[in-house]
Amino acid sequence: MTPADTVRSSRHYEAALEGFLKDHQTPYVALDETRRVIFAGARLKSFDFLIYPSSGAKLIVDVKGRKFPYTSGSTRRYWENWISRADLDGLTQWQSAFGEGYRAALVFAYWLSGPPERWPAGPVHTHDEQLYVFLYSDIAEYARHARQRSGKWDTVSVPGKAFRQMVHPLADLL
Repeated sequence: MTPADTVRSSRHYEAALEGFLKDHQTPYVALDETRRVIFAGARLKSFDFLIYPSSGAKLIVDVKGRKFPYTSGSTRRYWENWISRADLDGLTQWQSAFGEGYRAALVFAYWLSGPPERWPAGPVHTHDEQLYVFLYSDIAEYARHARQRSGKWDTVSVPGKAFRQMVHPLADLL
């Protein structure tokens, strides 16, 4: 086992996505996200995967793991989709660097709980006895709809209705 394997196995959202990609026989490369890359003189946030679907653009993917629903005290929040500004900027820069034939995307790995009738549409994947759904959004579309969530944490998110309309099951690309 390499150091990257050790880091990756401790991150259940990314490990669940790896299992999903293997089940769909989709080639991918998992990156070691423990280091920032210096590219063209700038330190960029690393992404998580390069995914090679059977047709269409290759995907530069940053995985965002979220509970569905997210529970805080007695409050349940659905469709959490916040990301850091560094995530947004880094993926946009990576797409420019890779160029034509590549598409930067966020993959929201939702760890499912609560009533199944409220779950997002898409194939449910089981990993380590937990259930997940994987939804993707093109980074440019996410950026068009993103609004500042927290200045202190430098995060953005997309309003729920717009987000639900712009995300699609990852399996649709595979």
